[in-house]
Parts: sequence; C-alpha cells; structure tokens
Amino acid sequence: MAKNNLLSEQLNYNGASETPTHLHLCSYNAALVEKSTTDSFDELKQSLVGDRVNWVQVHGLQNAATIRQVCEHFDIDFLTTQDILNANHLTKIEEHDRYNVIILKLLSREKDGAYTPQQLGIVQGDSFLITFTERETDFFNEILSALDKNVLKIRNRQTDYLLSVILNSAMAGFMSILTTMEDELEDLEERFLSPDSYVAPGIEEIQAHRRNHRLIRKCILPLKEQINKLFHTENTLLHKNNRPFFNDVNDHLQFALQALEGCRDMVGALIDLYISSNDRRMNSIMKQLTVVSTIFIPLTFLAGIWGMNFSFMPELNWKYGYLCAWILMIALAVGIYYYFKHKKWY
Repeated sequence: MAKNNLLSEQLNYNGASETPTHLHLCSYNAALVEKSTTDSFDELKQSLVGDRVNWVQVHGLQNAATIRQVCEHFDIDFLTTQDILNANHLTKIEEHDRYNVIILKLLSREKDGAYTPQQLGIVQGDSFLITFTERETDFFNEILSALDKNVLKIRNRQTDYLLSVILNSAMAGFMSILTTMEDELEDLEERFLSPDSYVAPGIEEIQAHRRNHRLIRKCILPLKEQINKLFHTENTLLHKNNRPFFNDVNDHLQFALQALEGCRDMVGALIDLYISSNDRRMNSIMKQLTVVSTIFIPLTFLAGIWGMNFSFMPELNWKYGYLCAWILMIALAVGIYYYFKHKKWY
C-alpha cells in the first residue's frame, strides 16, 4: 500500500537506482562558463554566483539529506522535494511563486528492446535551474557543449530559455523512440504480409511493442494537458521574448502525440493481422484434413464391406478380387482428389 506523503516528515528516495548522489554546477553568463563537480552541497554552494545563471545538476538521489540541502537553499517547498525523490511520480508541471516545477520521464532502451524509465525533475527559478536525475546520463551533454560554444547565444539568455532547451531535448528523445517504433512496426507488418509464412512474427514480438507503447504513452500523454500551465501570462518566470521557444516545445509534443497515436493504430492492426493469420492458417489445416478425410471415407467404406465375415460373398473366391479392389480404391481416391482440384477447393 502506498504511503501518504502528507503524514511523513521523512525524505526518502523510493527508486531502484544505486547511483551515489553527486552534484555538477554549470555557472555561466554571456562572457564565460565555469563548471565544478562535488559530492557535498556545502562545497558547491561556495561556487554559486549571484549575477550568473546557476545550473545545478543532481545525479543520483540516494542521499536524501543532500537533496534536502539543495532544495532548502533555493527555497523549494517540502512537498516538491518529496515529489522529486518519488521515482514513481506521475509526469506533471506546476507553477509556484518563485519557481516552476517539471517532472517527467526519460527513456533508455535496453538490449532486449524494452525501455527503462528514469525520472527527470526540473526546478526553474529566476537565476537558477536545478535538474534531478536518478542515474548518470548523457542527456545533458549536447546542452553543455552548446553552452561551451555559446550556440545561438544561449549564455545571453535567461533560465527559461535553458528550460525550453532541456524540454526540447526530451521531446526529441521521445520522437526518436517513436520513429524507431514506427519503423519496427512497419517491418512486422511487412513480415505478416509476406508470402513466406515462415517469417511471420509471433505474438511475443507484438506484445513487446504493445508494452513499450503503453510505457511511452504513460510518459508523454500527461504532458498534453500539463504543458499549458507554462503558457499563462501571469507566469513571470517565462519571459515574453522566450515564449516562442516554448511554443516550439509544444509543437514537438503534438508531433510526438500524433506519432504515438499512429503507433497505437499500428499495434492494433498487427494484432488483427495476427488473429486473421492464425484463422487463415487454421482454415488451411482444416481444409487439408477435410480433403484427406473425404478421400479416405469411401475407401474405409469399401474396406468395411469386404472386411465383413460372411461365408457367402460374390467376390470372396474370385481370383482377381484383391487386384480389382486396389484398382477401384486407387481410382476412387485419385478421382476425388482431382474433383477437388477442379472445383478449386484445394
């Protein structure tokens, strides 16, 4: 039974990751970028600079005390801190007085083709942005590289632009996953429609894609309604000149939702194809069994007649009776077979 977090003052990480908690700081302005890494927030706190954008990356949520230190320093409330440590929290976006909170899932693919979700928590304030991830990830590498090179003058912009870049990267990740899924589903469909019945996929392959689709849908679909919370004009943390970038995030989200719907339709179509393929295979088997039965029923009848133990039978002592019986049965079987071929029943 899930615990009521309103009745607990304890902060505990409930996920499965064993990554030790460590902190990365990327502090920047238009002129420079400074980076540092530490396991202690007390050490990292000394590197925070008030007139810069301070991006704190928290990797690993095992040390709840460190997470609490980070959140208390930036005046993040207790319930938000609990949500960040809850690895099973649903995707959500919240607007607070001094910061915005976004909790969503990142997906990584395993060797067996299944996807593993990792929670990404983002807290965006006026001069700071904090990201919380359960494990080490290369998700931020491209953004960090862009900050080093000041691509599109990213260092000249406020924290809301950095937030839009992170969200856009998340949407790009979802689109990449859905594009791969669409290609794999199309391959399965081609195998179903192939004349070679030996390449038809089994229900296990379809079920694996169905599970992946449900997981991706659970990660993306809540954003459809939640993202509108960022577009309120009262949200002072989103500056007017950066709002077009959030509209771009919303466009990418809509594309991802359309691709998700397309994958759902393809999975449903593949299930229908599998059922009809099984029915067709069963009909073919039954047709063959029917033909064999129809051929042997009259032969069984003749064998039954001649197998009766009567003393006085017309053909009992006939010299060519055995040969004629074989000729009659073979001719009857061949005749029935060609009759089926002529009627195109086989």
